[in-house]
Amino acid sequence: MRRIPRHLPVRGSLKHVVLFPLAFAALCAPWLPAGASQINTGASAGAYAASFCPVLSQQLKLAQFDYRCTPSAGTRENMERVLADPRQLGYGQLDAFALESRQMNAGAALTLVRQDDVRECLFAVTRNKDITNWVELTTAAGELRFILPPANSGSVGTFQFLRSIDADRLGKAKTVTHAASVEEAIRETLSADDTVTLFVDFADPEGEHFGLVGKLGGHVVPVIDRTILRQEVGGKKIYFAQETQVEEAQWTKSGKKVVTACTPLVVFTGAPDRVQGEQARKDHEDLIRTVSALKSAALVPEASLFQRLVKRTKELSASSTEKMLEATDQAREKAKPYTDKAMDAAKEATDQAKQAAERASEAAKPYYDKGKEAAQKAYEDAVRITKELMDKPKTDAPKN
Repeated sequence: MRRIPRHLPVRGSLKHVVLFPLAFAALCAPWLPAGASQINTGASAGAYAASFCPVLSQQLKLAQFDYRCTPSAGTRENMERVLADPRQLGYGQLDAFALESRQMNAGAALTLVRQDDVRECLFAVTRNKDITNWVELTTAAGELRFILPPANSGSVGTFQFLRSIDADRLGKAKTVTHAASVEEAIRETLSADDTVTLFVDFADPEGEHFGLVGKLGGHVVPVIDRTILRQEVGGKKIYFAQETQVEEAQWTKSGKKVVTACTPLVVFTGAPDRVQGEQARKDHEDLIRTVSALKSAALVPEASLFQRLVKRTKELSASSTEKMLEATDQAREKAKPYTDKAMDAAKEATDQAKQAAERASEAAKPYYDKGKEAAQKAYEDAVRITKELMDKPKTDAPKN
């Protein structure tokens, strides 16, 4: 919403002074885009709503746009709101945005305004000591139970995206349930050896989620492989390999670090051609230019957690990423015989079941044939008796 000029002359009696604001509001009514002045965030206690959106809202106010932060259920709901009113803004994870755009067929209707001011990273958690990397986890996906955060969360959007690009491994996961929160998902997961959770968060080893993992005897499994890192949307990478700290440093040891995939935080809005009215469309284009031109440093809260995170994480160079991916490929090759063996065993079990069914069918065939003959004979006898009764001449009723 454009800021209304304040320095306008007011003349006349008190009556005119009282009536002037009403007349002025009526004249300015076309300027007021009802429902448009909204930045859709996520949970009210989440980082988008509590940390990032207030800074963006303030920057927009300096540029004479008045946009308020509005909580939501997450990326998908933000997209639905923007599709309903293209003048609104929304926050989201790039991977969840890519998946939902595909499912909602909304690619051309939405415009990415900002990308990569800060990134959220992917972490899997388990207490199973035999699972230390993503290859081991996905190879065993069919036997594991996945306990995820709430169904409408960005973390679940990420999980579904990963399943869609890895049908042969993660796509084999059979048991997927949802907890009431990330914390509950971690607690439930770390109560058994055959369970795993996955969540997306800023890499803060001081955060409650990472502290809970250590306290309950679990460990973080980095979520990364070549398939994940090659994903793109609109010609832009969705995931980046980053070294992140997941445990606080202790007196006797340094904080544990892992290399995992991280996805950018994005700000999106509706495509300008979906905004009705020439003036409203021009204002929307101006909004997009304004938000796009803001410097990243101006959108990250100063002296905050996120400034510290930037210092604690670093993106891997191309050569370091390739070395890490080569190690992942080797792990996959080592796991391949076991995966193939499991698939062969499943095929053999299927074939055996099919053969057993065929044998059972052959064994039952004589009885089936006899039953069929008996049923046919009974039917023919019923038809014959009915016909005989119908053809039999009627006799007069006996007289008294």
